[in-house]
Amino acid sequence: MDVNNAKSQMRKGMLEYCILLLLKRQAAYASDIIQQLKEADLLVVEGTLYPLLTRLKKDGLLAYEWQESTQGPPRKYYCLTADGLQFLTELDLAWSEIERTVSVLKHTKI
Repeated sequence: MDVNNAKSQMRKGMLEYCILLLLKRQAAYASDIIQQLKEADLLVVEGTLYPLLTRLKKDGLLAYEWQESTQGPPRKYYCLTADGLQFLTELDLAWSEIERTVSVLKHTKI
């Protein structure tokens, strides 16, 4: 049994939630999102992030705006839409339920 595979699947399952949490605080450039996830010990590569951002935008959960950059061409900054904020609220509830379930199972004596 490979625990790394299980850990990878768990990370994939919560990546969307973590990105939405970051974007609730402030709009962010993709590289900034990767850096913030890295600082939280969730390693993500551009090849994983960009398709996810594209899907979230297509689903109406994210929008973006171009902002001028002092270091080159304009950058695409992602932000939550109203639907994205509502979706995040629902994910927060789901996460709380999962946390409770895991806590009960970890601390229940059989």
